[in-house]
Amino acid sequence: MATKSLADIVLKHWHCLGLKGFLVLKNVLKVIVLVSVVLLSFGVTAFASEVQENDIVGEWWSPKKDARIEIYKTENKYFGKLSWVKPGDENKLDDKNPDPQLKAQKILGLVILKDFNFKNETWLDGTIYDPKNGKTYSCKMSLEKGSPDVLKVRGFIGVSLFGRSESFERYIPTKE
Repeated sequence: MATKSLADIVLKHWHCLGLKGFLVLKNVLKVIVLVSVVLLSFGVTAFASEVQENDIVGEWWSPKKDARIEIYKTENKYFGKLSWVKPGDENKLDDKNPDPQLKAQKILGLVILKDFNFKNETWLDGTIYDPKNGKTYSCKMSLEKGSPDVLKVRGFIGVSLFGRSESFERYIPTKE
């Protein structure tokens, strides 16, 4: 035997309720609809994970956790500099830099992310410099869906289809 819904039963037998019963049922249904609309609108706004442009600001671990990059905003652009390197690399020089005048600078404090603009939950039109090989790549970054503490960084030459992606984790200091 097929199960009938409450709506099917009410529609078939509404005339048996009488006027008073019908008005009570009508008011109950209005309340149910109103509560449903309120809950749905609350759910949409409460669980929407809209990315804000400054969500990227802060310190991030490199993929191998051998360095941290501090991302900051200057005017309307985003930049990132090496704020920490593994012990022993504090005095390491940027010796792979193609510019001879820059080969003597330390990598600690070096700006490796430059000129990013925020648009549609993505930081675009910037560059990333790799001090390990001295090359600069076009780059775009976005936060991983559902995780504001994972930054997806894609370096590429020309079109982003030809490139490499890495994940940076947000650095969260621990109390020692």
